Amino acid sequence: MSKIPFLKMHGLGNDFVVLDGRRAAIAVDAAAARALADRRTGIGCDQVILLEPPRHPAAQVLMRIRNPDGGEAEACGNATRCVADLLRRETGDPRARIETIAGLLEAEALSDGRVTVDMGPARTRWHEIPLARAMDTERVELTLGPLAAPVCTNIGNPHATFFVDDVAALGPELERNQVFPQRANIGVAAVRDRKNIRLRVWERSAGITRACGSGACAALVAAHRRGLTAREAAVELDGGVLDIAWREDGHVVMTGPVALSFEGVFDPNRLAGR
Repeated sequence: MSKIPFLKMHGLGNDFVVLDGRRAAIAVDAAAARALADRRTGIGCDQVILLEPPRHPAAQVLMRIRNPDGGEAEACGNATRCVADLLRRETGDPRARIETIAGLLEAEALSDGRVTVDMGPARTRWHEIPLARAMDTERVELTLGPLAAPVCTNIGNPHATFFVDDVAALGPELERNQVFPQRANIGVAAVRDRKNIRLRVWERSAGITRACGSGACAALVAAHRRGLTAREAAVELDGGVLDIAWREDGHVVMTGPVALSFEGVFDPNRLAGR
């Protein structure tokens, strides 16, 4: 079998191996994703992104997301922006509809090189996140050291956002707490003022990444629910800044940069985990 081409892309340092399976199917199972994501023996990335022909008639592409442990993620804001940028390069159309297992996402490439993605409505009810039992999602009964009473939100995937004075305090073991039956991304946010948030995110199975788009969306929703910020704010992550808006219709919109790092090919044996 001939070698398989890939693109290495990132949004604020949240990096992806992008495989195009629209014309010829590429089988990426859990073992293949782990092999490709390994930063020592593979290509290295926070997630493996597989593009497939869309199933929804309004979509241009189906985007599948594999985490470094091989599990499948429902949504990724930074990856969505990268894919939207690829579609713009292919078609010249700045607008795109991208299908995910969490639903359709609409994106637009802006003239300044950034990409805006409508991440859909923020879901805040306990069973939508989901949590293991009914509780107040604005102050969930969960504590670890200095981290306590997070706001929980679903932005295509589950997030728990803790508010602290120092974002260095992060508890990765919270990802697998029994209150999260599907695990959760753990965000630690410091609100600087009503228009600025500092955030770090421990992503499910990936660990701390330089940027988490859905985590930034969840942080803004959480902060506004607590009365700490306006409905729009700049969220500063380790890799840079995302502009987040929680519209009156409930949808959360994220705007930020994307970049193509390099192109390459790999031996198909990597898909067998070898």
